[in-house]
Amino acid sequence: MRLRNLVATAAVAALLAGCTNDTLDTAAVDLSTVKNKTEYQLSSKMAAKMSELGMQKTSPIALRIFKEEGTLEVWKANTSNRFQLLKSYKICAWSGKLGPKVKEGDRQAPEGFYPLFPQQLNPNSKYYLAINTGYPNTYDRANGRQGTHLMIHGACSSSGCYSMTDEQMIEIFAMARDAFKGGQQSVQLQAFPFRMTAENMARHRNNPNIDFWNMLKVGYDQFEVTKRPPEINVCEKKYVFNQQGSAAFNPGGTCPAMSTPPALQMAMSTFEKGYKLDYDKAMKKYDGMVWYEPSEAERKAIVAKQRAGRELAYAPTGSSIDAGKLMKASDLEKKLAAQKEAEETKLAVEIQKKELEKATQGGTHVPVPAANPIPQPVLQAAVEQPAKKSFWSLFSRSEPAEQAQAPAQAPEQQAAVQPQVQPAGAAAKQARTAGAPQKAQPENTAVASANAEGTVEPTTDAPVAVEEPPKKRPFWKIWGN
Repeated sequence: MRLRNLVATAAVAALLAGCTNDTLDTAAVDLSTVKNKTEYQLSSKMAAKMSELGMQKTSPIALRIFKEEGTLEVWKANTSNRFQLLKSYKICAWSGKLGPKVKEGDRQAPEGFYPLFPQQLNPNSKYYLAINTGYPNTYDRANGRQGTHLMIHGACSSSGCYSMTDEQMIEIFAMARDAFKGGQQSVQLQAFPFRMTAENMARHRNNPNIDFWNMLKVGYDQFEVTKRPPEINVCEKKYVFNQQGSAAFNPGGTCPAMSTPPALQMAMSTFEKGYKLDYDKAMKKYDGMVWYEPSEAERKAIVAKQRAGRELAYAPTGSSIDAGKLMKASDLEKKLAAQKEAEETKLAVEIQKKELEKATQGGTHVPVPAANPIPQPVLQAAVEQPAKKSFWSLFSRSEPAEQAQAPAQAPEQQAAVQPQVQPAGAAAKQARTAGAPQKAQPENTAVASANAEGTVEPTTDAPVAVEEPPKKRPFWKIWGN
């Protein structure tokens, strides 16, 4: 019955697919005046907007999220059961990058189609108010994806969630509460990486998640055409939209024989022809260019000023469109290679740090280096030994002390120096023997100079008088006259 009603409006909706309503982008709520946040009543301005669009206060709603644009939209059914955009909110924070959540702790926010039930509204959340997304859904479980406590909540702080401001959250919570009171059994949450237009799909064609996004796009397109949330089933671990099956759908099993209602099929055929023309045009525009998807840190950097003067928990993440950019394929390849190298270096440093902490038992004990197993040669300085004196020289009075203590010299050096240097003791004895004072010798014969090789040479070629040393006295005459 629902599919018949859906296709009955498909043709008209296709003509109106480009029409949207003005949105109220801000939540003008003074929380200080709210006594009971779970019973908050929408403002008179919001009530007037719903009346203008032919909507009742308790009519069904649908939520749509677009990560790249950083937008959460509330769509509401009018009296003809066709959904129209009621209000658009700027998402304050979402973590990770574009792409689905796969496992616990990956900081990714979910992408896909999620049914929200009344019990998923949490009025006692520590993040003001919250709505559990229901992740993992049937599709996620069929594909082995894991994660818990993925919410739409307040406080503007995210770790895998979609976080709003408290003022925004109190309005979203109130609209879901009123829809459940009106009899809606589940609210459909559609979470997309971006608006799946032909240009955006062409821009992200090289993203590794493109196959997953092409699957989501089928449901996206059908909502764009019909303005009705699509019926969701899962088989062969894939989403199927608005399909009539010959048997029950088994998420992990083979899909049954399926058929699309003729009116919907015709409307989608017309839509897809126009889409193909737009896609081909976009491909020419982006020829040779690829989109660089920014990290969460890069998104946060462009909105850093928004955090000034606020609590630490307030952490907006910014828009991927503002932080990302188009690049040449070669430039992007170099950029990604540099990022990968930096990440590997950081990981290596962390591993070394952990190993060091483990080796030092948490930093309390420092290991003593082991001895080098390779024997090292012992180097000994050559110590010059004084020349040994003969036994008979101990009793000689005429041998100068300076000569006895002089270091040994090479024979050639001795030959060069000894004839030219007169011992001071001998000269003094000769002067006393002669009975006359010793005469000073002329400068040209008595003064010696050092040459570059360190030997002593006379300043002239004149012969130098050499005084012979006194003869040694015999041993038995030491005590005699």
